[in-house]
Amino acid sequence: MSILTPKSFFSSIYEITPEFLKGNGIKAIVSDIDNTLVTYDDPEPTEKLMAWFKSLEDAGIKLAFISNNDAERVNLFNSSLGYHAFPNAHKPLIGTMIKAIDTLGEGKEHTAALGDQILTDIVAGNRAGIFTILVPPIKDKTNLFFKSKRLLERSTVKKYLKEHPEANIDYEHTVWSKW
Repeated sequence: MSILTPKSFFSSIYEITPEFLKGNGIKAIVSDIDNTLVTYDDPEPTEKLMAWFKSLEDAGIKLAFISNNDAERVNLFNSSLGYHAFPNAHKPLIGTMIKAIDTLGEGKEHTAALGDQILTDIVAGNRAGIFTILVPPIKDKTNLFFKSKRLLERSTVKKYLKEHPEANIDYEHTVWSKW
């Protein structure tokens, strides 16, 4: 498996169920925030997201946030939740990812990385040796930097979907098909 390839791919976080996670031995998630859980415009979790977090908690699945964004953004998002949170993570470097995994205490074999970017979230998770889950960005940024990243990610997404039709993701309606 390539360092760019996620272990699993869902069209939305809301399709990721506790049953799926437990069936894959996952007891903890290290999740990106922006465009994975909420848009950059959402300072705090939505009600729907809070219900998803509760379903994970009820199933005994631990959660931590790992973000390349700054502490102010991450702390505001996490202020009503109180999960472990790691800002300024510098993904795809794995130092902060390893710290988050260790903090959750379930070991690499029982921890998943969740994110919307292959070149940061998925690469960091794969380099750290954990299960990786990709979701399309909720609202993609359209500046040159993000367009370039999406172009680089496109072939990995196409290859994954060709090899895993069970993912049931409509490629034509993803950000990767636009660039």
